[in-house]
Amino acid sequence: MSSRLVAEPRANDNAAPESVSELAGRLKRMVEGEFGRVRLRGEISGYKRASSGHVYLALKDDAALIDGVMWRGSAGRLAFTPQDGVEVIATGKLTTYPGRSRYQIVIDHLELAGEGALMALLEKLKGKLAGEGLFDAAKKRPLPYLPRTIGIVTSPTGAVIRDILHRLEDRCPTHVLVWPVKVQGEGAAAEIAAAVRGFAALPERPTLGEPQPYPRAGGGPEPEAPTSVGETLDPRLRGGSTGSDATIYRPDLLIVARGGGSIEDLWCFNEEVVVRAVAASPIPVISAVGHETDTTLCDHAADLRAPTPTAAAELAVPVRADLAHTIATLSLRTQRCARRYHDRGREQLAALVRVMPRRDALLGPQRQRLDDVAGRLSLALERRVATARRSLDRHGHALRPAMLTQRLAQARASFDGTARMLEQVNPDNLLQKGYVRVVAKANGKTVASAADARTAGALQLHFRDGVLDAKVERSGGRAYVEPTQPTLL
Repeated sequence: MSSRLVAEPRANDNAAPESVSELAGRLKRMVEGEFGRVRLRGEISGYKRASSGHVYLALKDDAALIDGVMWRGSAGRLAFTPQDGVEVIATGKLTTYPGRSRYQIVIDHLELAGEGALMALLEKLKGKLAGEGLFDAAKKRPLPYLPRTIGIVTSPTGAVIRDILHRLEDRCPTHVLVWPVKVQGEGAAAEIAAAVRGFAALPERPTLGEPQPYPRAGGGPEPEAPTSVGETLDPRLRGGSTGSDATIYRPDLLIVARGGGSIEDLWCFNEEVVVRAVAASPIPVISAVGHETDTTLCDHAADLRAPTPTAAAELAVPVRADLAHTIATLSLRTQRCARRYHDRGREQLAALVRVMPRRDALLGPQRQRLDDVAGRLSLALERRVATARRSLDRHGHALRPAMLTQRLAQARASFDGTARMLEQVNPDNLLQKGYVRVVAKANGKTVASAADARTAGALQLHFRDGVLDAKVERSGGRAYVEPTQPTLL
């Protein structure tokens, strides 16, 4: 039969050709009708969660592989986070994907294939988080010795919260805030992580002297307000105002608690979202999940693990009676120390008083010296007065009036002689005989030569009966012109 370029109807052949979509649809209906719902056991490979919330993965064993898809609604109900390499049992409907000519399973329910697979998943997640340093011992913080407020993340209706409250009341009543959450089943891990982050989002209690913060009035998502135990469970633990305008401050300590159970019951405390929230909490955390033999990843991420919820309450606060006894003991020791110090000081003072010299022994020589000096001072004064009296007697005759008159006459005669001598040497006496005294007009000095007269220029001639001004003619017959002061105007 020769090859043809264009398809033509054949003899005795009434079957029309099918489209690819028609064949894919027949195969889809055949597979879904033949198999329906199935349960597959296999190992997860290529796990991926799309931004739409749908989950895509593959299930494989030693010889085969099948693609799988889990729609967003079913994926949101998962009790654990799937990871590659974990063996699971998938329940769903077998179908095909015509777009790629593949058969696949639409998974409705996914669960771990036995406790071994669960432990394998746990160990794998533990190794991953430990590699990130979430369990490092260096990051563990010390617990506050006496917290003012304790936040508890647990179920509000179980026996756990009652055990914790009763133990706190017995040891040291403390203000407690409970954030109610589910501790088992679908959505429990998300609620626990949100509660831990919600406590961390509360405002810190201001220190003394800082302004009080106003209650939040909007402008952002408001975390779910925790419930005061004093309001809901135990009125004796009421811790202040609980009105709608009261600000709820961040607790000083967190307790994440749950009662005992199987590994499946406690699995929400192994979820990565819970572990990361506990590790990132700025508040010290005590993990009290299960009984003493139960261990979860939350225990490794917390700052301290308590074997039971009751033990967590014991680790959170000291015994008030022991604290009061300790304070009383320290007070008594302080009083004894103060009394001992006082007694020792008194003994030392008494010892110093005994070795110190007496007052008379210290002041006796000084008193004797004072008496000696006082006696000598009296004799010296009397001697000084007698000497002064004798000197006054010797020189008293010089103070008689006749002696003073004689001294005054001698002084007057000496003065008269000096006045006559001055009168004789006075140059103005010559003016009476026709002489003239020539002085420089500028400085009033006597001019004794022609050179001085030419230098002075302006002269004054002192006669017997008056004074005349005169000018010196310079060489060449020019008269002397008195210099004038130039003006600035």
